[in-house]
Amino acid sequence: MAQWIQLQKLDSKYLEQLDQLYDDTFPMEIRQYLSAWIESHDWDTVATSVSLAMVRFHDLLGQLDNQFSHFALENDFLLQHNVRKIKRKLQDHFQEDPLHMAMTICKCLKEEKKILACALKKEENVWSTQNNVVLEKQKELDNNVKDLRNQVQDVEQEMKSLEDLQDEHDFKKKTLQSRVEQEVNGMTQSPVVQKEIREEEMVIREMFIKLNITREVVVHQIAYILNLAEQIQYTLVTEEIPEWKHRQQIACIGGPPNACLDQLQTWFTAVAEGLQQVRQQLKKLQELEQKYTYENDPITQGKSTLEERALVLFKTLIVNSIVVERQPCMPTHPQRPLVLKTGVQFTVKIRLLVKLQELNYQFKVKALFDKDVTERNAVRGFRKFNIFGTNTKVMNVEESNGSLAAEFRHLQLKEQKATGNRTNDGPLIVTEELHSISFETQLTQPGLQVNLETTSLPIVVISNISQLPSAWASVMWYNMLTSESKNLPFFLSPSQATWSQLSKVLSWQFSSVTKRGLNDEQLSMLGDKLLGREAVGNPNGLITWAMFCKNVNEKGFPFWLWIDGILDLIKRHLLCLWNDGCIMGFVSKEREKALLKDKEPGTFLLRFSESSQEGAVTFTWVEHSNDYGFPFCRILTDVHFHTVEPYTKKKLAAISFPDILHNYKVMAAGNIPENPLVYLYPRIPKDSALARYYSRPTEAAEPMELESESDAGYVKRKLISVSDSTES
Repeated sequence: MAQWIQLQKLDSKYLEQLDQLYDDTFPMEIRQYLSAWIESHDWDTVATSVSLAMVRFHDLLGQLDNQFSHFALENDFLLQHNVRKIKRKLQDHFQEDPLHMAMTICKCLKEEKKILACALKKEENVWSTQNNVVLEKQKELDNNVKDLRNQVQDVEQEMKSLEDLQDEHDFKKKTLQSRVEQEVNGMTQSPVVQKEIREEEMVIREMFIKLNITREVVVHQIAYILNLAEQIQYTLVTEEIPEWKHRQQIACIGGPPNACLDQLQTWFTAVAEGLQQVRQQLKKLQELEQKYTYENDPITQGKSTLEERALVLFKTLIVNSIVVERQPCMPTHPQRPLVLKTGVQFTVKIRLLVKLQELNYQFKVKALFDKDVTERNAVRGFRKFNIFGTNTKVMNVEESNGSLAAEFRHLQLKEQKATGNRTNDGPLIVTEELHSISFETQLTQPGLQVNLETTSLPIVVISNISQLPSAWASVMWYNMLTSESKNLPFFLSPSQATWSQLSKVLSWQFSSVTKRGLNDEQLSMLGDKLLGREAVGNPNGLITWAMFCKNVNEKGFPFWLWIDGILDLIKRHLLCLWNDGCIMGFVSKEREKALLKDKEPGTFLLRFSESSQEGAVTFTWVEHSNDYGFPFCRILTDVHFHTVEPYTKKKLAAISFPDILHNYKVMAAGNIPENPLVYLYPRIPKDSALARYYSRPTEAAEPMELESESDAGYVKRKLISVSDSTES
């Protein structure tokens, strides 16, 4: 990504540092207009050569001429004027000393890199530390799994050697017995024959010792494999699966995307394969034991214990390998899972992490609603629902990764209407009432029967789409504060959140539906609204559920519904502006004035209204009276700030916000209406920042020019927002 683009996405405190780098000698407009061209050259080299610097200086003037022509095509007189003025200043300053220009650009680029590096350092350090920990854990598991596979193969080879040794021992022993019988029956016991028999007996005895040792070695190796499998399984069941489920919770409420299950499936499958091979090896040992038994046989002494351990480990692995890969979600609202509306289809996907050929098509999964909720433990007034649709599915092998999965795509919920009194007469409102969907199946094999069950995260069931924002608030609050999957009465006494926890989740709400989350300054303003100014900067400040979603502010609506209205406003009308960092968004009026007071007249910033629940955006610009400019100082008196009436979704449906900014006029008494907006904060020419979002202009018509007959002779018109200068 280009350096200049990265810089423009930084927090405002870094943009202020960037603003200090540029002045009238080398204005920021050049950096904005010619960013790609400037970054395409090695200015370190240019700054060491007068002749090369002269070439680049004239190239730069040529680039400005091209930019001038571009603005001329757009009939943008103001930007043409700015480019012409910038070119004259460059010629005045650098015509005789182009090396100075190269050094100036070189210095600016280096300082920009420092600002960028400073901004990214903290984030990179955190990411690097977390990533290293994860990689180390994965490496350790990979090594253990590799060791398990190698050990199983070693036992397999040892088993073959044991079988060959036992066959040879049995053959020699039977051959010797037959020879002895023949010698006894023939009554011939010559010294030579007796010696040969004794030597053969010694060979057989040595073979027996070796056979016994080999049996003991195999038993010990299998015990070691089971210990290793148990160690890996313990890590998978108590650490990896819970961590994955927690990441899934975070992803459900807008956090970083959850890592896929393929790596976990690889580990689970490796352990399952190892245990299945061990069980087969134990059966083989039983056959060898039956062929040849003797006192203190290692196989006889250890086989039963090993068989029981292998079976228990396999059962435990299978039971913990079934997960909800995708939580219940309405396809109409993919970014807000775990909120289901009655009568609307939803999907959910179950997956088995053990990938064994013999398990294919063996699992029939059934979905059950509120399985563990009974009359005894249900919250008073707890609503009941039935699942409609295909609630039983067979796990099929997926082509993409070969995993066993069952995806329920056509499920619906319908409330069981109670006779008499209203159903929801309990202490919880509809959007605080939590439910769950359980999934049951069974594995049946000869000598093995295992019941499997997994449960979705708690869901909220609504009957009207207007309840969605409040229901989503419940989903966020629950998954932010607990990892329990079945704490359905949670909102009878909801836990408090720290500002550190909630600020992350709030930022995720923006980054999950746009390309940009909330920066520190924006979050600081929101923290101020929730906790008060005295608590700003305290990450451990406590926020109650009521403060977040129930208590109304001085404007008459809860904090979360205000945020949700702004999110909807961004998605519908401001997405590109928000993604590119043009909208400061959350900034208090006091902070707004502090940012603008020392800026050039006409500098403006875009922020969200605090007085509209449905979401609205406004802009404020600064104006100076008695502005006396001198080369090295400026005398400013009477700083004025002007804020327009906020634009709601209804207003923005008629005309886009960029066009409003482009065409906005202030009607001064006795003067021609003028657009007071010159620089987008901190100092970016308005059209440089916003031109790509304007509606494409048509060729300018002469005043009162009529359109063609096909247009019924109407006079062309354009919607323009106009304010009276006395209203600001």
